[in-house]
Amino acid sequence: MNLSSCPGKIDERCFFSSNNKNKLRVNTLSYKTISANKATATKEWVVVDATDQVLGRLGAKVANLLRGKHKPNFTPHVDCGDNVIIINANKVKLTGNKWNDRVYLSYSGYPGGQKAITPARLQAKPNGDDRLLRKVIKGMLPKNKLGAQLLGNMYVYSGGEHKHEAQNPKSIDINQIK
Repeated sequence: MNLSSCPGKIDERCFFSSNNKNKLRVNTLSYKTISANKATATKEWVVVDATDQVLGRLGAKVANLLRGKHKPNFTPHVDCGDNVIIINANKVKLTGNKWNDRVYLSYSGYPGGQKAITPARLQAKPNGDDRLLRKVIKGMLPKNKLGAQLLGNMYVYSGGEHKHEAQNPKSIDINQIK
């Protein structure tokens, strides 16, 4: 086959049909989808202020940050999300009367082992702010080993101080994220 007889660029090849009248141009350049892996994933440290944020909306945005869905090289089966530090978790809010009306159920597997707790009672317990946010965000992550690993990339603090200054986290406005 003579490439000079084919109109077009050098990287295109002409294939002739059986009757030699119709030319079929096929581009031989192949563009492959590049998937992120553990070595190529760039993980950043971000700080999110939970002051006066609605719990569910905050949880959905943090879950997307943890998952890495805001990045162009998102890969569903790889931990390519960011490490998220949530400060002022005690100042999160719920709309309406959900502090007392909403009920979180847990079941031990034994007869009579179903327990119910409201967000107000959960937050009143020791380390309750962390437990409340983890319960909400865990439900928005994959239900597998990757989801458990992603939840480990979240750090929750009740006050405005955190102990991750050495990682140089950047502060982001959670309201600017879609």
